[in-house]
Amino acid sequence: MEWTADFPRATESQWRAAVDRVLKGADFEKVLVGRTADGIAIEPLAQHRADAAAVAGVRGAARWDIATRVDDPDVHRANLQAHDDLLGGANSLTIAFAGSFTARGFGLRDHAPATFDHALEKIHPDLIRIRLETAPFGGRAVAEGFAAFAKRNRLPGATLKVDFGLAPLADLAVTGHMPLPFASLMGNVGEIARHLQGDGFAGPFLRCDGRPFHEAGASEAQELACVIAQGAAYLRALPTRAVELDEAASWLSFTLTADDDQFLTIAKCRALRLLWARIEETAGLSPRAIPLHAETAWRMLSRHDVYVNLLRNTIATFAAGIGGADSIEVLPFTAPLGLADAAARRLSRNTSLILLEESNLYRMVDPAAGAGSIEALTDALCEKAWGLFRLIEAQKADGDTGLAAALANGFVAEMIRDTRDGRLKDIATRKLPLTGVSEFPDVNEAPTAVLAPAAAATRGESALPSLRLAEPYEALRDRAEAIAAKAGKGPSVFMANLGRVADFTARATFAKNAFEAGGIAAITNDGFGEGEGTNLVGLTDAFKASGAKIACIASSDALYAEEAQDAATALVASGADAVYLAGKPGENAGQLAAAGVSGYVFARCDMLKFLDGALRHFEGGK
Repeated sequence: MEWTADFPRATESQWRAAVDRVLKGADFEKVLVGRTADGIAIEPLAQHRADAAAVAGVRGAARWDIATRVDDPDVHRANLQAHDDLLGGANSLTIAFAGSFTARGFGLRDHAPATFDHALEKIHPDLIRIRLETAPFGGRAVAEGFAAFAKRNRLPGATLKVDFGLAPLADLAVTGHMPLPFASLMGNVGEIARHLQGDGFAGPFLRCDGRPFHEAGASEAQELACVIAQGAAYLRALPTRAVELDEAASWLSFTLTADDDQFLTIAKCRALRLLWARIEETAGLSPRAIPLHAETAWRMLSRHDVYVNLLRNTIATFAAGIGGADSIEVLPFTAPLGLADAAARRLSRNTSLILLEESNLYRMVDPAAGAGSIEALTDALCEKAWGLFRLIEAQKADGDTGLAAALANGFVAEMIRDTRDGRLKDIATRKLPLTGVSEFPDVNEAPTAVLAPAAAATRGESALPSLRLAEPYEALRDRAEAIAAKAGKGPSVFMANLGRVADFTARATFAKNAFEAGGIAAITNDGFGEGEGTNLVGLTDAFKASGAKIACIASSDALYAEEAQDAATALVASGADAVYLAGKPGENAGQLAAAGVSGYVFARCDMLKFLDGALRHFEGGK
């Protein structure tokens, strides 16, 4: 429009000059440039890429499929749930069997003919998509069972869209072992795929799955590298089984996790297509559109304040949709608690429905194309993942090469462990905050309904654990609940606020959040101000009346210098088992310790270690 010419175009140097004035000498890189788990720099300002094109093979202006899970061990109830989901907008079923790591202790009990008949009763499999998820190395039996079900019900394989989900390398990642050498397993895969093709099924038959690696703590580039390494290994192995390379490529599907880092999830989905296109080109194939399924991340879900999971799922689904996923499964927000009920399942499918039908996110082909930040992240992820892929490909062990060897010799486990340890350290110090868990926890939350409680998960002897980020804090909350069950009341801390409200509010609020992240309820008050100071008699009387065993002093540095020692002495004399202080000890650490201060809670301290020590006072330890 001509009127825009009246506005001068700002330059990057002008923006930088304005930023420097605000920073007042602070380091630009440290303050405004973020870093991903892969060490990729996220600049605060990125130029639009006017020449950028849509990533080849993205979904295009079509709706993504809404996948829903069939995993209730009660097969009749599972059937009713599937009916509700399909009538409520879903158009894809993920059938999870007992023993599958994605079933989380649930799943259909077996693959007997009657199980398929009951689970899919009055459902038209030819009108939907179906994904099979089986116990490790159990895919062949389930695939044969489904093929028999289709034949028995006169459903020609050519009319069905089934992802059979054979995933020997993902199974190896989950279990830590293979029942047969990799070459022999791939021979079995080739046989069952040919048998299924004989029944008319077109596949895909093999799944390149990023979920076991993401759950173990992998970064975005590490997950991508492990996914394309699976595909490369399958392409190498299948042509030795009288399968043409081009046909082998058509047997593959890809699954990525979508988490609540919006921009990285978008970039990761886009990067996978670019990376796999390079694999195909390197193999002498013409790149084709790959079937990309996204599942909201198990790793990001929390067991406490579970309604925050709805927000996490929404961000993840948005990002996967924008990133071009062909189908998306939204895990129920109550999944960490157990088997989801009808309400949780409805919210899962509605997450996609609202983004599709009300927000119309599907109507643009690759909407992230040209966005400077996302294009830069996509390129950086491709470069980083390709380098890791080459390192994986260089591994050798027991006659295997590539990912099979990298899993067997511990290369992948070590690579991911370093990333996981760094992330867990950031969670412990709250550099990486978890809303509702380490930040703004709710110690009085009401229980949320599920059909059956969650069972303890296990990965057997695998070096790749399955972890949710909230688990360290959840373990502390479990200890607090055990204390409450034994003592008849939960652990609590008395907030010993010094001075006026303006003096203590910031630190008292910080300390309250910190203690309650470990299940220790904070007993708050409006302070005990008396003139410019504190009425210590009123403070100690309130402490005694509270019934708390421990106390935390909160105020300004100025009042700490004047009153903290006397307050700590008075609280210990009044029966406090431990006295903490909100803030760093500073120069008065010796005097405060002599007065009875036993610990400090402050920004970037190891919160898990701090809370462990605090809970010990209620468990009989010191």
